[in-house]
Order: sequence, then structure tokens, then C-alpha cells
Amino acid sequence: MGRRRKTLAAILSGQSDKNMRFAPVRTLLLSLDFEERTSGSHHIFSRYDIAELINLQEVKGGKLKPYQVRQLRELLVAYREKLDYEE
Repeated sequence: MGRRRKTLAAILSGQSDKNMRFAPVRTLLLSLDFEERTSGSHHIFSRYDIAELINLQEVKGGKLKPYQVRQLRELLVAYREKLDYEE
């Protein structure tokens, strides 16, 4: 299983919200055709066919805030067909 698939599986499982690292999640989103822009410490991801934005912050240790991982999971589940990923 590749790194992106492992990252996706970890996000969707909900078991490691407190331990998700920023770099693999960023790579996953870019591979799903999201565009990134940065405003200070906030990395904002958008995609042409999805109205919602994903706002991620890298905190100490290169991790994400748990509530942002939950929001990302909700978006991935809601737009599964548009994103066309395999679990």
C-alpha cells in the first residue's frame, strides 16, 4: 500500500486524528487535484468543483490540529465520487 493510500486510510478511519502529520496530508490533497495557497501559517486548499475550502495549520512537531483532520474527513466522505479515490 502506497503512502498516499495509507494517509487516506488513516484519515478515513478516524483513529489517529491527534497524530496526523501535515506533509503527507498536503501531498495527498495535491494528488487529488487541490490547489494550495498560503496565508501565514494557514494552508488553504481548494478545488474547482468543490465549493468548500480546507484550511490546515501545521503545529509543533509537524502535525495537524485534530479538529482540522475531522473536517477534512467529512469533506472527503461528502465528495467521494468527485474525488474518485479508492479506499
